[in-house]
Amino acid sequence: MGAILPLELDNNLATAPLSVTEASEGEALVNRRIRLRGINADVEGKTWDAEHILRVGRLATLEIVLDDPSVSRRHAEILATEKGWSVRDVGSTNGTHINGTRLSPGEWPVRAHDIVRFGSVNVVVESIQDPDAEGDGTVCPIENMHVAAIGSQSWEEAFSFPFSQDENPRAGEQLQSLLRAGYHLVHLENEEDLLHTILRDAVATLKAQRGAIVLADGPEGPLRLRALDAGNNMIAARTAFSQSLAQRCFSQGQSILCCSVEEDPELLGARSIAEGTMASVLCVLLRTPRKRLGVLHLDRGPIGEPFTKDDMNLADALAAHVSAGIESAQLLRKHRELFYATVTMLAQLVEMKDKYTGNHTMRVTEYSFLLAQQLELSPKDLHRIRSGTPLHDIGKIGIPDAILNKPGKLTREEFETMKEHTTKGSKFLEQVPDLADVIPIVRSHHERWDGGGYPDGTAGEKTDRLARIVAVADAFDAMTSDRPYRNGMTPEIAFAEVEKMRGKQFDPVAADGFLAIKQRIIQEMQSQSTNINMQQFGMLRLA
Repeated sequence: MGAILPLELDNNLATAPLSVTEASEGEALVNRRIRLRGINADVEGKTWDAEHILRVGRLATLEIVLDDPSVSRRHAEILATEKGWSVRDVGSTNGTHINGTRLSPGEWPVRAHDIVRFGSVNVVVESIQDPDAEGDGTVCPIENMHVAAIGSQSWEEAFSFPFSQDENPRAGEQLQSLLRAGYHLVHLENEEDLLHTILRDAVATLKAQRGAIVLADGPEGPLRLRALDAGNNMIAARTAFSQSLAQRCFSQGQSILCCSVEEDPELLGARSIAEGTMASVLCVLLRTPRKRLGVLHLDRGPIGEPFTKDDMNLADALAAHVSAGIESAQLLRKHRELFYATVTMLAQLVEMKDKYTGNHTMRVTEYSFLLAQQLELSPKDLHRIRSGTPLHDIGKIGIPDAILNKPGKLTREEFETMKEHTTKGSKFLEQVPDLADVIPIVRSHHERWDGGGYPDGTAGEKTDRLARIVAVADAFDAMTSDRPYRNGMTPEIAFAEVEKMRGKQFDPVAADGFLAIKQRIIQEMQSQSTNINMQQFGMLRLA
């Protein structure tokens, strides 16, 4: 492969302070002057200049006096060192941040256009004059470099490169991309939506012809495509990313800038490179202080300008900024999957008590989820359906076995007792605060649209919408299931009954949605039946 400059990530990512960029000759840079400008609170528009040190805090004797309750009396120092300007927190209460990242003890490099926050007061590094420093080679000429690993040394260091060190007109655009990324991390709960939104912003900001996010299934991979953005370019959509470059980036812990594939026979001969018309490639490591997550892959075609070091710095900052959100989304997904499994197991314990309702809970959950998707419910409501529907009959734990397992029809008194499973279930869940938002499903799934249901007799939209959805699925499964005293209806007859009771027993919108997915419901019934038969066959073989 072409010329490689190996810069592996520090193994101690959580504690390593930022390393300072050095000149190409290996000599340390000495920055002669710094100017800061306030951008919020009472200091907006105010500037400070220094050649040696700026001490920050509420004390009147300091160079930067910030009369704000979030700022400590002695808060931080910005000082010139032999390797450049650095920021040091001096034990403040509310911390010092660079570009949104709180600083741990030590000296941390600061560069032009960085946003530094003291408590809640923000200042921007407006300029750093460095008469001795030479150009840092931000442009990567095609004829001079094929592949160069120039990514930051650690997760923290990525935040030292959010902007060009020159008066770059893209600085505002770069800041907006970081702010948008932060907004997405806060407001998007769905992992897939988060990945696609992050990728869309990265492709637009870095003017790539295509982008891909590939995440690892484990510590060593393999990498799996999770998001692709190729716009309307059908040719670019054929090949998502260069697997060899992405795997190298992930395995070696290196962000890779490939300025020209034409100068490297190994890359030029790669199928993904050739079919994807990739001329310049960025592979940026997605990582947190805890682990490597995957790779952000961006490329440009032959008619575009090759990626530069500034592009690499911005992509690296974006990757570091969003990686914690991606990791959190993955953890949330795994937590939800574990929660769903726990809820399902609890529901199955209830079904063991009621021997006549085998797999009723599983079927009702699947039918309800399909109906909720058909009605285009929000991700939050889909989660409520997934977590609440398996528990809709949890109150049967409190129903006497003699009633629950009676082979014949229930008497009036017995039926009144059976109806108590709705209120008993809701009271049971009241003991678990995190399940408060699914209580309406448990309590109200036997309410009717015309008000003739139980336990509260609510009508129309006064009944929780999700409970109205589960009511249709629950009734359909009850109609199509066998009981000791009757055989279950055929699906066709049950669907006709749903249509007949539309606007009477069932919410009209929910009933229409259920009828619209007849074939999917029938397929789910067949799938559930196949699974049960296979389980029974397995148990017979074990016996």
